[in-house]
Amino acid sequence: MRIRKIAPGEAPPMVLLLLADPSEETVVSYLDTAECFIAEADDAVVGTYVTGEISEDRAEVFNIAVAEAWQGRGIGRMLLQDAIDRHRAKGCLELHIGTGNSSIGQLALYQKCGFRIDGVIKDFFTDNYEGKIHENGIWCRDMIRLVKVL
Repeated sequence: MRIRKIAPGEAPPMVLLLLADPSEETVVSYLDTAECFIAEADDAVVGTYVTGEISEDRAEVFNIAVAEAWQGRGIGRMLLQDAIDRHRAKGCLELHIGTGNSSIGQLALYQKCGFRIDGVIKDFFTDNYEGKIHENGIWCRDMIRLVKVL
């Protein structure tokens, strides 16, 4: 498997990006100002993430997603580690993630990679998600902000 930045003019993997954020409008707005990376294996796109700068020394990762047939193989962790390594090499001091509609499993992935919860925006997705899954004081419909010091 290899991870690479999509080339200028290359179409981003919208099907995967919409797994991580159900709002096409939001995804398109990320792509206007950010960089999209894809993981490829067996001549197929198996995962993706989008990253953008917050300031000169801070960046954010959006839309980490793995194709359904490839889930459970550690690709999400490889994508996240790739983002961490790229930003560390650029001299970035902090990397941020907003969980969006991420599952508790994705939250655990972020924490395994050294991110800590920086804040929770309550009921961020009330209009879109009615489920009330609760774990460790956090509802899945909340927007959880995480940060990692590089």
